[in-house]
Amino acid sequence: MTVAATFEIEYLQYLGPDGKLVAELPPAFRDAKALLPLFKEMLFVRTFDSKAIALQRTGKLGTYASCLGHEATHIGIGASMQAADVFAPSYREYGAQFMRGVLPREVLLYWGGDERGNDFSGPKQDYAWCVPISTQCLHAAGAALAFKLRKQKQLAVACCGDGGSSKTDFYAALNSAGAYKLPLVLCVINNGWAISVPRSAQTGAQTLAQKGLAGGLHCLQVDGNDLIAVLEGMRRASELARSGEGGSVIEFMTYRLHDHTTADDARRYRDDAEVKSAWTREPITRLRTYLTAQGVWSEDEEKAWAEECGKRVDVEINAYLETPVQPVEAMFDYLYADMPPDVAAQRAYVLAQEGR
Repeated sequence: MTVAATFEIEYLQYLGPDGKLVAELPPAFRDAKALLPLFKEMLFVRTFDSKAIALQRTGKLGTYASCLGHEATHIGIGASMQAADVFAPSYREYGAQFMRGVLPREVLLYWGGDERGNDFSGPKQDYAWCVPISTQCLHAAGAALAFKLRKQKQLAVACCGDGGSSKTDFYAALNSAGAYKLPLVLCVINNGWAISVPRSAQTGAQTLAQKGLAGGLHCLQVDGNDLIAVLEGMRRASELARSGEGGSVIEFMTYRLHDHTTADDARRYRDDAEVKSAWTREPITRLRTYLTAQGVWSEDEEKAWAEECGKRVDVEINAYLETPVQPVEAMFDYLYADMPPDVAAQRAYVLAQEGR
């Protein structure tokens, strides 16, 4: 028998669910203190997330997509990028965006129904939040092509979920990246569920990472609840991309500990035992355990930091709540350079209804 091709997918993990090392650490993270700033950012994101959900429940925010359980993956992705790179998020990678300079108040503004939130702080080349599933992967592929044509040592990073990896947009992006050897990193954040559709019903593929093989990309599966593994996986992919060795597909294995959004009730399609088991593998507890064992973090330090996080988030919430509402005509004024007559008529009608 002649074999046309063989392959294997490496699984990357350094820190087990119990907070103990399962492999030799990469040189950059042998000093546990190097992880402290990122751990603190993970705690900040979790504080922000819980307060954002409370805002929604009290009618002060629209539908909101929680990032509970994704903190290590999101912070690791954001921390691994350079300012000149391009980030194409989906709609819940707040940690990555905070690392790139987006303000929490801007996230709240967006979920509060105000598109000015999409004109966020940070690198202006980054793409806006993308609710259509995986279309952002094509945007990132286009940016990566521009970098290659300009001979720039920059890369484009896009995030999608496990369900998003089943979309034709995702496949077209990875095919383009392989055909043109683009500096593109496709991050598949496998949290187990595409709203109510389980991973088992998404694809027959043994891993989601291996989907990149069809396009000739580098492929890697990473424990997305292990910050060290996330950072190392992104480092490898980034170095390959910047050196002209092409793009990567990285599958980050994590879990969605909250509902898909605040408009969802996950109790209708997944049992409590599954969620309870996932809590034993979540990212913050394991990293806290490791850092405490290394003598670089303590309960008192966390208590003080939690109080600081609460104050910082409250400042952002107040800034959001105090933002003046846009006038109703704003929904018409920024659609066209030359407003069509029918839109102008609608605008006039709405103003008349307001008595203006």
